[in-house]
Amino acid sequence: MSSAYQHQLQEKIERITTQFQAFKPPQLEVFESPEQHFRMRAEFRIWHTDDDVFYAMFERDESGKNKQVVRVDTFPIASAQINQLMPVLLDALKQDSRLHHRLFEIDFLGTLNGEMLVSLIYHRRLDETWQQLAQALAAQLNIKIIGRSRGQKLVLSDDFVIETFQVQGQTYRYKQIENGFTQPNAIICEKMLNWAARVAEDCQGDLLELYCGNGNFTLPLAKHFKRVLATELAKSSVYAAEWNIATNQINNIEIARLAAEEFTEAYRGEREFRRLQEANIDLSSYDFGTVFVDPPRAGIDDQTLALLQSFKHIIYISCNPDTLADNLNTLTQTHQIKRFALFDQFPYSHHVESAVLLEKI
Repeated sequence: MSSAYQHQLQEKIERITTQFQAFKPPQLEVFESPEQHFRMRAEFRIWHTDDDVFYAMFERDESGKNKQVVRVDTFPIASAQINQLMPVLLDALKQDSRLHHRLFEIDFLGTLNGEMLVSLIYHRRLDETWQQLAQALAAQLNIKIIGRSRGQKLVLSDDFVIETFQVQGQTYRYKQIENGFTQPNAIICEKMLNWAARVAEDCQGDLLELYCGNGNFTLPLAKHFKRVLATELAKSSVYAAEWNIATNQINNIEIARLAAEEFTEAYRGEREFRRLQEANIDLSSYDFGTVFVDPPRAGIDDQTLALLQSFKHIIYISCNPDTLADNLNTLTQTHQIKRFALFDQFPYSHHVESAVLLEKI
């Protein structure tokens, strides 16, 4: 392991350990990332000069007010597959002006099992000629291509890739949609799934999951509970979650299209939701004992926190240690931390993923 990676990881360990020491957690479990080739997503501007076309990013100066174009020929933090494809794709695009004319951005979405979706984004209308050329390019490079311009989206085959993760000796398949949320560091994501599934072995009752997304955690957690109710508001994520549940042949999960705040109101009987009735979901039929949450960076609202305090076990995954610590000020009034983990989802950045298992006192 390089000293640069080890140094930044150690800084995160010390920062998180210090930040949470007031809650008296158990020993911090640390899950390291690969030093290179860990990102399954990458986005690049395409820069045009008189005699060249190349990938680019913008770098801001110390004031943050000015930025300059930085040419990018390789991108070591992106997956090896993305790095291999970058020059080959660009060379192919350069061969025909009908493919690179007014090309503005290229986005890559890859998987551990080798699938690749490329979005080509233009400042011009895409026509039938472009579509024919892009179809041939997709076949030549064995990738999926989407063409985009303002008000236009041309999907040549699929607008998704299928990722596979190994969790507790079992293979799970996931539909990951272009522009949908997915964990960018697939190796760490797989470690997070295995950690969550292991801690769930000691939990009780039916499982409630808030903010389930495409069912990333839902699928492997389901094997440890009799019944699972997972909630998610975004329609595209709900559709992906339903596809993932069916594809993996899991029959003890129901999906409710509700925000966390809406579920709290429904569970307390404060509001009725037609979306629950149309899905034939009867909240009173569940015997909830465990709740799993993976909220956005803003953390959890006060009403939902109060709801969480009624559960025997809480599994909380967080992408923002500050809001996790703030939420723990409330949750540790009724619960104690039994497991504490750090996942280096974002190497070489300030960001870190953390997780706790809480048990009611």
